[in-house]
Amino acid sequence: MVTMNSIPTVSLLDGNSIPQLGYGVFRIDPEDTERCVSEALEAGYRHIDTARIYGNEEGVGRAIATSGIPRDELFVTTKLWTDDLGAGKAAAALDASLERLQLDAVDLYLIHWPVPDTDAYLESWTELMQLRDAGRTRSIGVCNMNIEHLERLIDAGETPAVNQIELHPLMSQPQLRQFCRDNDIAVEAWGPLAQGRAGLLEMPTVTDIARAHGKTPAQVVLRWHLHLGNIVFPKTTSAERMRENLDLFDFELNVDEMSALADLDRGERVSGADPETFGIKQ
Repeated sequence: MVTMNSIPTVSLLDGNSIPQLGYGVFRIDPEDTERCVSEALEAGYRHIDTARIYGNEEGVGRAIATSGIPRDELFVTTKLWTDDLGAGKAAAALDASLERLQLDAVDLYLIHWPVPDTDAYLESWTELMQLRDAGRTRSIGVCNMNIEHLERLIDAGETPAVNQIELHPLMSQPQLRQFCRDNDIAVEAWGPLAQGRAGLLEMPTVTDIARAHGKTPAQVVLRWHLHLGNIVFPKTTSAERMRENLDLFDFELNVDEMSALADLDRGERVSGADPETFGIKQ
């Protein structure tokens, strides 16, 4: 069985570390979440990524509470939604998430989207620093931030520990990843398999590499992420697929294979959600 000790960790700029491979619960039905997270923990996952807007923090909390796994062996992330951006809102939003999760603190609290037509995300960033200093979260970071958003946060007084962005071979965001590397910001990839869209896992480049290694196309793409240093938390409701997604550490991709996968980049978001416009009222 894969354990937390066999999953690589990524060091964050604040001195904490995060398991590079985790389990995500985006679009998992709240009624199924407790079962799915329990099965993920049993399979060996110790990093769980959720968010208030997913509506399933309660299920995550119940699974953790009944798992018997010591809290210090788990890494739990949740996120501040767009309607809680702005001065005076983040503390109450995090308290509500912690109550649903049945936790005293999370390991990582993220601003979910910048909504850049206002400066509300900057106001929230100041409050996330305070929540971190108060011990309500160990690390703080952001999601879906482009370079200009990150620069404003850095100028506001602190560099985010993490930037969670849409990232997969069809949208590999090399310039943004380089900026994050240059500023010691860990990159998390949401939708690491392109959310099953655009035929990524059926593309000959991916299937040929998978066949050469005796692996599935999904395992090849996830291994590509790990080689790049990305943090990933693929979502599935299948216990078998959960175990499959952990089985990534007995093969490596060579330089030519990594290059072939990089050449799939179209610079197109399969999600359709753009940080420059998401959440902005028209």
